[in-house]
Amino acid sequence: MIALIQRVNYAKVVINNELFSEIDKGILALIGIEKEDTNATAEKLLDRILAYRVFSDDEGKMNLSVSDIDGGLMLVSQFTLAAATDKGLRPSFSSAKPPVEAEAIFNYLLHYAEANYDKLGSGQFAADMKISLENDGPVTFRLKV
Repeated sequence: MIALIQRVNYAKVVINNELFSEIDKGILALIGIEKEDTNATAEKLLDRILAYRVFSDDEGKMNLSVSDIDGGLMLVSQFTLAAATDKGLRPSFSSAKPPVEAEAIFNYLLHYAEANYDKLGSGQFAADMKISLENDGPVTFRLKV
């Protein structure tokens, strides 16, 4: 499972020209689900995202997590993160979990997140979403579990 996390000042998801979800300062996490991923993988990834230290402390060092600052967390499914891009000029999605199975794991991730964090936003699986954000830094990391 892959998460591309971005430290943001805000993020919002619009679907069909309507606001679906938004957060203030926190982390936008784009989630790629691969064939071998399970609910246990989703739990491990979320725990890591919530504890990952990307926010500055009083000395300007990245020592604080989104939990430490009581920031928002936006989870958005993005199957293109699971693409193989090492050969050719077109991505291969052979390593991505099939859509029905990936949706079940993404929904599990959302339920697990709801049970463990209260400032949560999300996208909608397989929807055509418009995501607006202000990247803070920019600070962006790729996490893989």
